[in-house]
Amino acid sequence: MISFLGQCVQNFFKALKYTLQGNVRLSGVFSQMGAIGFDSLGICLSIVFISACVIALQVAEQFLMSGGDSYIGGFLAVALIREIAPGFAALALAARAGTAITAQVANMQVTNQIDAIEVLKVDPIGYYFAPRIIAGALGMFCIVLLAELTGILGGALVSYYSIGLHPIRYFNSVWLMLLLKDIYISLFKGVVFGALIALVCATVGYNTRGGAKNVGESTTKSAIICTVYILFADLIIDILFYMGGR
Repeated sequence: MISFLGQCVQNFFKALKYTLQGNVRLSGVFSQMGAIGFDSLGICLSIVFISACVIALQVAEQFLMSGGDSYIGGFLAVALIREIAPGFAALALAARAGTAITAQVANMQVTNQIDAIEVLKVDPIGYYFAPRIIAGALGMFCIVLLAELTGILGGALVSYYSIGLHPIRYFNSVWLMLLLKDIYISLFKGVVFGALIALVCATVGYNTRGGAKNVGESTTKSAIICTVYILFADLIIDILFYMGGR
């Protein structure tokens, strides 16, 4: 695991160097953004929306019984924006788009397409990794932003139909309790998670050797590693920005 992390860091700097040299084509980035971001948008938004509805349904009655129903919106918004939206969306993206990246790169590796790129004097890591890392970061940024809006609206909907909480009171508590800092950190998490997913999954695919069986094993491996790395990255970001107060 440590050696794999070191390889990921090396691949990231190689992709960064390739990008700074101006070798990345915008058409390639936009193509990958469609494959990574747009194709995963539905499942990411659905998971966050359902999660927000379930949480609102579970806590609405308890807040109402304690006289704190006016704080439901703020509580849900803080939970959504700090953790649920970036975390759940990242896990969904890793399962949907991350495994697809691994399968693509692994298939190119086992069919010697990467060797052909090297023969042409092109850096395969920069060529294959850089557009996917950039697209993952930008795509995840947009997904997290939309997921936060979707989750807050889902919580308002459930709160209204479960305990009759008026949307004005709901959104007023969101406005009072939510900080811009939370939104900025949440979007930063999205960028980090998106780039991390693309980097890890592409690295797993690049390390694949053998045949079709090994490609399938690599996709499973990439999903597991992404989950662990996302959770560790989330913990590190929270420690950096939230430990010691707001």
